[in-house]
Amino acid sequence: MCSCLLIGPTDAGKTLLLKRLKNYNSSNKADLSQETHATIATVGVNIVNLAAGKRQEVVVKELGGCMAPIWHKYYKKATLLVYVVDMSNRFQISSSCIQFLSLIKSPHLAKSSVLILLNKIDLPATMTRKEVDCLWRLDDITRHTTQKVEVLEISAQTGQGLEDVVKWLHNQAK
Repeated sequence: MCSCLLIGPTDAGKTLLLKRLKNYNSSNKADLSQETHATIATVGVNIVNLAAGKRQEVVVKELGGCMAPIWHKYYKKATLLVYVVDMSNRFQISSSCIQFLSLIKSPHLAKSSVLILLNKIDLPATMTRKEVDCLWRLDDITRHTTQKVEVLEISAQTGQGLEDVVKWLHNQAK
């Protein structure tokens, strides 16, 4: 069983993403037929067990963005880290990078696999991948961290890219 932390700034889309992952069915399709109600910011921790293969399970702990000062208390048992970024929030993009850089330097996460999810690609005012790459210097991050870092673009709202997230979780749980 793997332990995954799902973290990121407030309003990045973590709670909706977790709901989508939970409703992902065995036919490898997201169940988008269920109406998505407005989510509220998580104040605390949401824990969901996700199937990641026939005999594999990933325990996903979503930590609220407002809990950032105490995220470090959850690092010890994490084998996977999923960091969600809101690509439509130009005011938050730089601070989310600083937040990410401060957490990946933790010795407790040195061996964790890391997935950066660039969320909300469905919105009209979303930054381009190239803009985020330049602002975050993603090439430098992926080259110089001790962790294996992957980056995916998704929309938790529409389900776009969700299959790739599930594949990543499955591959990491092996």
